[in-house]
Amino acid sequence: MAARLDRRCSSVAPSPHSGLWLRLYRPASEARTRLVCFPHAGGSASYYHSVARTLAPHIEVLAVQYPGRQDRRHEPPVASLAELAAAVDDALGPWLDKPYAFFGHSMGALLAFEVVRQLEDRGERGPHRLFASGRRAPSCPRTENIHLRSDQGIVAHLKRLRSTDPMLLEDEELLAMFLPALRADYKAVETYEGSRADVGCPVTVFSGESDPLTTRAEAEAWHAHTRREAEVLFYPGGHFFLDDHAAEVLEVIRKRTAQDQDSPHEFSS
Repeated sequence: MAARLDRRCSSVAPSPHSGLWLRLYRPASEARTRLVCFPHAGGSASYYHSVARTLAPHIEVLAVQYPGRQDRRHEPPVASLAELAAAVDDALGPWLDKPYAFFGHSMGALLAFEVVRQLEDRGERGPHRLFASGRRAPSCPRTENIHLRSDQGIVAHLKRLRSTDPMLLEDEELLAMFLPALRADYKAVETYEGSRADVGCPVTVFSGESDPLTTRAEAEAWHAHTRREAEVLFYPGGHFFLDDHAAEVLEVIRKRTAQDQDSPHEFSS
C-alpha cells in the first residue's frame, strides 16, 4: 500500500464484469473469499493493486474506483457519501455470489460502513467482516472545512499528513487533475452527519498511534457500531501508517478471513 499520488492518468481497464465502479486486478476464481477495498479521500483503485497481488490466490480483491480520477477522470466527482454508497451498492450486486469482506481506509472505511448498512437494510447477506482503517467511528464526527479551503490550503493539509511526495505537490499539472476529486471527497466526508447505527458483522479496526485525524478513543468507539465482536489494533505512525505496516495489516486480514471461513455465521439485519 502506498499513499502517493499516481502520475498515471489511467489504470488497468475495467474487466467485462466489473463496470465503471470496480477493478479486478488479479482474478482469483478459486478464492473462497472476496475483499472489496475502498480508497481514501483522493485515492484511486490502483492503491490496492499490490494488495490484490499479495492476497491472491486465496483472497480475490476488488477495488472501488470513484469518479473523477484515473480512467474516470472525465466524470464529475461525487461529493456525497450517500450517493457514493448507493452507487457502489448497486455495482456490487453480481459480486456477492461468495463470502466477502470489506476493507476501507480513511474515507473508504466510512463509505464501506455505509454500504454494509444499505445491504442489511435491504435484507441482503452482508460481508463476513468489515476492516476499517485510519478512520474514527461513524459516531465521532468533527467539524471540518478542508473542502472549502483554497487549493493552497488543501496542499498544506496534505503536507501536514505527510501522505504525498512533496515533489508531486509542486507539479501544477498533476494538482489540476487531482484536486477537484480530492475536494469532492473531503466534502463527502465533512458533510457526513455521523451515525450511531450498528452492523451485523464483526469489525476489525486498524489505527495509527499518532494519527491526527483519529484519537485512540475515536478508534475504540467502533465497538459501538457492531452487533458482533470488534477489535481495535494500533500501529506506530500517523494517518498513513499503512505505508510502513502493510505486511502486518494484510496478515491480520488473512488470519481473520480464514477464521471467518472456518466459522461461518449468518448476520442479522
